[in-house]
Amino acid sequence: MRKYSENNTEKKYKIIAVDDESGIIDSLSVFLKHSNYDFTGVTDPLEAIEKVRNEHFDLMILDFIMTPIHGDKVVEEIRKFNKELYILLLTGHKDLAPPLETIKRLDIQGYCEKSDKFDQLLLLIESGIKSISQVNIIKQINEELKDTYEKLENAYMESIETLRRTVDAKDSYTRGHSDRVSEYACLLGSELHLSPEDMRTLKIGGLFHDIGKIGVPDSILLKPGKLTDDEYSEIKNHPSIGAHILSTATIFKDLLPIVKHHHERYDGKGYPSQLAGEDIPYLARITAIADTFDAMTSKRPYRNALELDFVINEFERCSGTQFDPKLAPVWIDIMKNHFDKIKAIMDKFPSNS
Repeated sequence: MRKYSENNTEKKYKIIAVDDESGIIDSLSVFLKHSNYDFTGVTDPLEAIEKVRNEHFDLMILDFIMTPIHGDKVVEEIRKFNKELYILLLTGHKDLAPPLETIKRLDIQGYCEKSDKFDQLLLLIESGIKSISQVNIIKQINEELKDTYEKLENAYMESIETLRRTVDAKDSYTRGHSDRVSEYACLLGSELHLSPEDMRTLKIGGLFHDIGKIGVPDSILLKPGKLTDDEYSEIKNHPSIGAHILSTATIFKDLLPIVKHHHERYDGKGYPSQLAGEDIPYLARITAIADTFDAMTSKRPYRNALELDFVINEFERCSGTQFDPKLAPVWIDIMKNHFDKIKAIMDKFPSNS
């Protein structure tokens, strides 16, 4: 990471001064340009508002008593679209300054009395510029950290995506399963009006929910016939294996409840933790519905895809036992009345059904 310094001699800070007395503006112009600032002076406060709206300034020096509007009204308008501009208020006399509550409310960083000498004002400006410089450095660091984090996240995502596709490639009968589960879960999530954050977690969680099958032997995963009890026990390890794989990276922590608990049942008879009811993470309960629906409507080595009427009946029968009784009816309604949305997902990610 680059080394940062607040002594940045290349940057010429832009200052705008607003005072309806042209003599004050002229004096400030000479004084501040001599101090190597990029200076703009304005005598019309309404014009100043538009300048700040359309140009970048680092700091504003603002007279309080002006026509046609006072300085506090200028700040009120500016704060509607610019929260970051550093503002110093000038007053003809301290008794004419706005109340302290107003200064705080409008986020005015400082004020001083007008004087023929600008020593106090220069100190306030220098202090303000140092503050602005530090804020800019922090912003720059945050942007670079964000960029680094995004690159790291993308690298992790690519690695896990490779594993996910390896699982899909093992078995032609389940190819596309994770994509469909992700889409079905998001379809249900949208009907439940989930937040954008939960929708993102649901989408990625659906994609990676079966990642743990990478640790299940092919002889079991691809077996065309009925599994033995021991083989089924091996299959039931895949949620825990998947959670373990993803737990090595903190960026996947929000996915772990989905990956680990998408095979729990509402009545507590699922796996791996035998959680029941609302102890099962909410997004895992949604994913469980999507996962079961895709398993029922996709072709398997030992059976064909099940008919929609049969699937609907099974969801109605298992509401409150296998599935959350508040979520199952929402999915049943989608199957009955909005099957075109489900069909669009099936067409986008076709299975071998």
